[in-house]
Amino acid sequence: MAATGPAQDSRVQDEWRARVLADPGLVLDDPEVMRALVLTSERAMGGNVVDLRGMAMERLESRLERLEDTHRAVIAAAYENLASTNQIHRALLKLLDADKFETFVMDLGGSVAEILGVEAVRLVLESAEPGASLGKLDTILRVKKPGFTEHYMSGGRPAPARPIVLRQGVPPSSGPYGEVAADLRSEALMRLDLGKGRLPGMLAMGSEDPHRFKPGQGTDLLAFFTGTFERVLRRWLS
Repeated sequence: MAATGPAQDSRVQDEWRARVLADPGLVLDDPEVMRALVLTSERAMGGNVVDLRGMAMERLESRLERLEDTHRAVIAAAYENLASTNQIHRALLKLLDADKFETFVMDLGGSVAEILGVEAVRLVLESAEPGASLGKLDTILRVKKPGFTEHYMSGGRPAPARPIVLRQGVPPSSGPYGEVAADLRSEALMRLDLGKGRLPGMLAMGSEDPHRFKPGQGTDLLAFFTGTFERVLRRWLS
């Protein structure tokens, strides 16, 4: 039978002491063990003694926890930004693969919308002439009267809209989305410069998630997407 009693307890203590002396990190790297040691030290000093060292350690622990939280938040933001960048690149590569304008437009509302994780993508082109039926392209490509882009992006206000507008809420039924507008809760609107002598256009993305697009979010990736998209579109319209 294994030995029990004081002899065994002494051996366990000796083994533990030897392990700690060989590797102090076993204690120093364990916040709970260190906290227990500090509390024991404070009780031994009595209630009429202020342990400044213990107070300093508590403050350092608090600062360390805040730094760790900040570190985790930065890492999470970096991963999210990387994932968004990959989405934008994949979407643009898909658009560049199109061998004809019809495919370009239909991909925009199909696989590109899926890659970007939005429920609706619409391309708006302004024209002074009444638009004829575009067949199946009507579901994605909308031809509007001159001034529609600026009016819609500015929300009807007299002040000029920014090149990229992010906003929350249900888009109006008179907007570019048609019947699906009632299911959307946020949208990203990007003005398109189609070249000298051409009316502007607009690329609209709608999401059912009210937090997908909202004011205050960064627009660098959308600006890159817009700049590349309008250059590709100019080639198709030339």
